[in-house]
Amino acid sequence: MKAPEPGAQGVMPSRMWLEVRGLLALMLLTQARRAARFDGERFVPLAEQDRGRWNRELIAEGHALVRTCLAAGQPGPFQIQAAINAVHTDGEATDWRMVLDLYDLWLRVAPTPVVRLNRAVALAEVAGPEVALGIVEELGLVDYQPWQVARGHLLRELGRVEESRAAYRLALDLTDSSAERAHLAGLAE
Repeated sequence: MKAPEPGAQGVMPSRMWLEVRGLLALMLLTQARRAARFDGERFVPLAEQDRGRWNRELIAEGHALVRTCLAAGQPGPFQIQAAINAVHTDGEATDWRMVLDLYDLWLRVAPTPVVRLNRAVALAEVAGPEVALGIVEELGLVDYQPWQVARGHLLRELGRVEESRAAYRLALDLTDSSAERAHLAGLAE
């Protein structure tokens, strides 16, 4: 006798099943943006990506999985990351308030410094770079390349260009990716 499929009528999906589905959704949504993520040898940040180059079929499949997972009401880290990516790929602009709410949820599920850093980046989009910079600097993840990138971005937004360039130079030293190095070199100039 075959076991019923999780999510079938009367069968509550397990948290592990939901996380596996969340991971699949995250992978689909990440892959959907791949063509727009690189311009030759240079990394292209989300805000600069040509959304017309995103794979709409993968986005639709990822969104459907996210909806299924979140409907179960048992959010885990992969489901939340997938939901954040779903918001980024929904429409022509990111709903940063929704992204911030999802980071707040993720922070309750996994209160790590990396989640706090990512939440601060979303907070900058909602409340401005000054409040976010305070949170980022408090984390003190000096040897973590995304921390230097986030710090450089926030400093630049605040008009503190020389400090921003210094942060981007430090970020350059913390990555081996040629695509990231090409992107960061332009920001460090």
